[in-house]
Amino acid sequence: MSFNIHLIFDKENENIQQNFVPKMDIDITEINEILPENLLRKELPLPNIPEIEIIRHFIKLSNRTYGVDTGIYPLGSCTMKYNPKVNETIVKLPGFANIHPLQEENQGCLELLYHISKLLGEITGMDGFTLQPAAGAHGELAGLLIVKKFFESKGIKKRKIIVPDSAHGTNPASAKMAGFSIIELKSNEFGEVPLDELEFAMQEGDVAGIMLTNPNTLGVFDKQIKEITRIVHENEGLCYYDGANLNPMLGICRPRDMGFDIVHLNLHKTFSTPHGGGGPGSGPIGVVNELIPFLPKPCLISTKKGLICKNDDDKSIGRIRAFWGNFGVIIRAYAYILALGAEGLKRVGQIAVLNANYLRILLQQNYFLPYNRICQHEFVLSDQGLPNDVSTEDIAKRILDYGIYAPTIYFPLIVPGALMIEPTETEPKSSLDYFVEVMNKIFEEAKKNPELLKNAPHNTPVKRLDAVLAARKPILHD
Repeated sequence: MSFNIHLIFDKENENIQQNFVPKMDIDITEINEILPENLLRKELPLPNIPEIEIIRHFIKLSNRTYGVDTGIYPLGSCTMKYNPKVNETIVKLPGFANIHPLQEENQGCLELLYHISKLLGEITGMDGFTLQPAAGAHGELAGLLIVKKFFESKGIKKRKIIVPDSAHGTNPASAKMAGFSIIELKSNEFGEVPLDELEFAMQEGDVAGIMLTNPNTLGVFDKQIKEITRIVHENEGLCYYDGANLNPMLGICRPRDMGFDIVHLNLHKTFSTPHGGGGPGSGPIGVVNELIPFLPKPCLISTKKGLICKNDDDKSIGRIRAFWGNFGVIIRAYAYILALGAEGLKRVGQIAVLNANYLRILLQQNYFLPYNRICQHEFVLSDQGLPNDVSTEDIAKRILDYGIYAPTIYFPLIVPGALMIEPTETEPKSSLDYFVEVMNKIFEEAKKNPELLKNAPHNTPVKRLDAVLAARKPILHD
């Protein structure tokens, strides 16, 4: 395929900024004047604690911590897959770990950015990429700013974005931050976008396009996707693909082939970087050729002298993050993609779908499945019909007593009492079978001893909290 990654070969070398990064907009010598006197400490009191106490403290904390290295992590919508340890070794290599973006001797690192952008282009079908966004939601915001500026450059005012009710929660928030108002489309009985309502919404005239996750948060692949993107395009809109659920599509179906114009990827989900506890993340954006000029600056340009920085595109939405993005996450993703290759990535998607459907078939024997159809990477159960008024929260809390991290609960909102489960491709059958065994035991407990669930967890360092009180008056220390 023809690929053009915003590292465009400029034969004339016109308007090229020769230094790699624009100059800082503050004088480092003025720091003492910027910081108030009361924030400058003369001394730094450090506690005098024996080493053995420190070690025991942190080992104790580590024993309390649950992660994907500890056991199955079926957190729906987050793709918490196992992260190969070789990635951690590679990211610590001196040439990566000790580099600074302001160094001029960083052609090797820039070349890595160039190559992973090409690989992401092959995976998604997109023509150009930026690696700047620090997370998926950050990528959404940047992508929507591109949508906004694209129409502004044509003198067209577009004020609305269509977001299905099966979307990720960040989609409407990102659209709002970019200055759009939201048109929500209710899913049909199959968990898909209703085409008649989509056509009606697009005829309002000031709709910039649609944000869509496919497969969506129900784990459902919208079979009408080509019709959806056709309707949007015929009404002069753009189609934005939320790539948080790309994992089951790897090597099988590309966003560009579905008809999308913009895509963000979650390198920390799909391409294996640990991201528990809120970070780190990386949310690159890919776009079609027509949108390349609007990508964030600076961008890399391939010249006879190597890769250099271009910072003068008037159509660009501008800088959205310092330097080139979360470089460590990008390195891990690059190592992961190279290790698997095209066939390996396809296998990832296939096994992710196989594992999810294996769990779906076994668990729906006791738990209600609102959208009873073949899923992709995840599926959503409900607490409807559970005995003795046992709730989703009770199920999730009891799961912890069996040494398993709980699935996502009460999301997506279109499923009352939702329990969203995603096993990923890295879990072996024995792990999946244990999860099913635990879920079936909990169902039997709900029938015979519901109070056991309603007071769970029992075996964790912290018992069930008053969620409202904990949010309003958190205790942040022992």
